[in-house]
Amino acid sequence: MLDVRRLRLLRDLARLGTIAAVAEAHTYSPSAVSQQLATLQREAGVPLIERTGRGVTLTPAGTALVRHTETVLAALEAASATLAAARTGLHGTVRIGAFPTAVRTLLPAALVALARDHPALDLTVTELDPVAMPDALRERRLDVALLHDYDLAPVAPDPTVDSTPLLDETVYLAVPDDFPVGDDPVHAARDADWIVGTPGTLCHTVAIRVCQAAGHPLRARHHADDFTAVLALVAAGQGVALVPQLGAVQPPLGVRLVPLASRRRTRIAYRRGSGDHPAVAACVAAIRTATTAFLAEQA
Repeated sequence: MLDVRRLRLLRDLARLGTIAAVAEAHTYSPSAVSQQLATLQREAGVPLIERTGRGVTLTPAGTALVRHTETVLAALEAASATLAAARTGLHGTVRIGAFPTAVRTLLPAALVALARDHPALDLTVTELDPVAMPDALRERRLDVALLHDYDLAPVAPDPTVDSTPLLDETVYLAVPDDFPVGDDPVHAARDADWIVGTPGTLCHTVAIRVCQAAGHPLRARHHADDFTAVLALVAAGQGVALVPQLGAVQPPLGVRLVPLASRRRTRIAYRRGSGDHPAVAACVAAIRTATTAFLAEQA
């Protein structure tokens, strides 16, 4: 019988690429990871990894076993959900991850409702960039996560994660009040300075693609990842910026929000197979209710 913990190490080796990275993710020593993988290989009876220079890669058998491992882990999550549903009441820790604008706008009401309806749940919130959410779910640092992408910068689905749509947001071009936008706001901003996210973030990528679609390069002058700071810079006449609906609540004086065709799409994600876990389902329902109420208040 193959050991699930060792299978998880093999799965993470396929994802992370090095034994050192797997060791860091699991707070093991590299030698301990190597020993566990060697044991798994003996149990399997066929080579699962092979040396390539100073590193290792998976053999075809190892790659095939990783695919089966994803199915096994999802089945274990589903089994855990079934057992949890048989218990009376909801209890235990639920770790929720979300991007900053969702933490500020959607989660407070959801947390209040969950604490009221399920007082035995121990809820924790971690603010994370959406690109970090799938790893945090896989590594069990999170149980539920709010993640997003943009129609101009779609993110490929992660096979280890299940998700359900939450909302599609309008994306605005935030400009100073006296900025002439015309019929094509992004084209009108071709010579403007832009306030964009840190290079490498999804927000930065979207700004580049919006400008490319309008036929001009991005002229990035300032970098800020907090939309409150971004809007303050726009109000100060420091440039223009893309801001999604959740980040555009109560903009400061001196800022005009021009709606664009682009959309930001948010989903509620959880480990594959865990969607029927009562605590996960309760969180999904509370977040969905809070989102509906928040949008109604903004209408």
